[in-house]
Amino acid sequence: MRITFLGSGGGRFATVSQKRMTGGFRVDNYGGCNYHVDPGPGALIRSYQFGFNPTNIDGIFVSHSHTDHYNDAEILIEAMTRGMTRENGYIFGSRSVCNGYKQWGPSISNYHKSNSKVLALKPGKVHKTKNLILRGSKTIHGDPTGVGFQMRADKINLSYTSDTQYFKNLHLYHKNADILIASVLRPGEESIKGHMCSKDFIKLLTEVKPKLAFMTHFGFKMIDKNPVKEAQWVSKESGVKTIAALDGLTVIINRKNIRDSRYSVIKPKRHYKEIYTPEVEDKKSYLGLDK
Repeated sequence: MRITFLGSGGGRFATVSQKRMTGGFRVDNYGGCNYHVDPGPGALIRSYQFGFNPTNIDGIFVSHSHTDHYNDAEILIEAMTRGMTRENGYIFGSRSVCNGYKQWGPSISNYHKSNSKVLALKPGKVHKTKNLILRGSKTIHGDPTGVGFQMRADKINLSYTSDTQYFKNLHLYHKNADILIASVLRPGEESIKGHMCSKDFIKLLTEVKPKLAFMTHFGFKMIDKNPVKEAQWVSKESGVKTIAALDGLTVIINRKNIRDSRYSVIKPKRHYKEIYTPEVEDKKSYLGLDK
């Protein structure tokens, strides 16, 4: 099982500036399938940049109808279905993404939904596919139908909060997570409506107690603060090993000992290097992996 971050930025300003990439993340070789989660702006080009073939995905998850999460979904659906010539794969998404809700969505056209199985997720509702058990999780965010998820395959529970503010029962939706990936927009105690800050994430981790955690979806303030130092603080306070995502970070999950998983940063393919290179001189040092 491998998790790769094709972007670690989020929020409107980080997205528009591309100070961090916004391609979401991939989960590969999970129950024998590959999934792309929240393919925001650049997801297609970032896939190629980091050596992935977007035609080999089996499912696309879009948590809500904000551009930094759904922008490249339709072109990846075309890749998944070989240019809409084959029936293939799953589209998992919120009600707004799949069907539209008030002023939100739909984010995927009827045409692009026509060759894949579409599952609109709701908090607490469980869906089963041949290779996966998937349950929607509640969020409190601008899109009122937005969802996170918990997936289970290969006896590993992977949870994703998506964009949400911290709330009292958030941990119940991510209970028993082995790996928890969270959108943590701001550092320290700088909370903002609809999003978590580092202090919020510490609360969540102490309640969920996953084996391994990742912070991603960083806004300007988090990027300027240095996410790796925030992750180190979160690790110390929560007691949970927490890694700050970096564009191109890939993690080979050790199924026997998830805490002992292997980390590296993918070098962009030569043809795509000039498009964008993260402004980090020493990536091992940035990740805290040189210690």
